[in-house]
Amino acid sequence: MARLVRWYGSGPLHLLVLIASFALTGYALVRLFAVQPWEVAIWFVGAAVLHDLILLPLYSLADLSALSVLRHQAADASDRPTVRWINHLRVPAILSGLLLLVWFPLILRLAGPYPGDTGLSDSVYLGRWLAITGVLFAASAVAFAARLRRVRRPGDDESRSAAGPGTAL
Repeated sequence: MARLVRWYGSGPLHLLVLIASFALTGYALVRLFAVQPWEVAIWFVGAAVLHDLILLPLYSLADLSALSVLRHQAADASDRPTVRWINHLRVPAILSGLLLLVWFPLILRLAGPYPGDTGLSDSVYLGRWLAITGVLFAASAVAFAARLRRVRRPGDDESRSAAGPGTAL
């Protein structure tokens, strides 16, 4: 067992789950290629090009911009307790972007057959996506405020300052 962990880098359960996921993916690919081989190949190439050449640089730049802008504000307030805040921006942005990626034909009114299938007008999807995005960021802000309030309790100042900077939640 120790030899497997040294060779593979993780336990046997991880290896088993990885093999099962590759088997399931292979099965799905065989089934999809049997029905529409060119469409699936074009979709895979297009998705790889879109993600690797366009989306990855864009969201990496957005993340670095948010970090650099807000890092300057954190340097000014070095005497206050610190809370890791960047994930409170990343998580709702990623979830909102994922919803946009999945539902963009409906949100941007580019879908032809879908309104007939869903029974809804295509004018409702943009407003609903914006509302969901607003709720995601609001919930993240509430969670951040709760964490910040928990860190800044009056009786805990001595114990947190003794632990050193950057050790807070």
